[in-house]
Order: sequence, then C-alpha cells, then structure tokens
Amino acid sequence: MATTKRTTKPPPPAAEPAPCTPCGGTGNVPTTVRVGRKRRPVGQQDGLCLNCLGSGADPDA
Repeated sequence: MATTKRTTKPPPPAAEPAPCTPCGGTGNVPTTVRVGRKRRPVGQQDGLCLNCLGSGADPDA
C-alpha cells in the first residue's frame, strides 16, 4: 500500500478594503469654521469622517 501526502492549499490573501468615498481613505473631511453673530465662514479644518469613523475603509464593502 503506497502512502500519499496530502497538502492543503494556503488561504487566499486577504482583500484590501475599499477606501471610503467621502474622505478618500484618509479618515478626515474638511469642515467649515464659522465665527461671529452672522456665522460667516473664515476657513476650514479637518474633521472626523462620519461615514467610516476615521478608519478610512468603506463600511459598506
């Protein structure tokens, strides 16, 4: 009786998650800064992306 050695296939490499659409995978989105009584815009600052919560990966993928 001949013996044969069984080999298992290595698992496929993990697929890289798709980048989040609103932030482009950075986790940050521009947020307008407003000041004064008339709430006039004076600039922008980085804000947390509410779609991916800063991870940069698309949660729907």
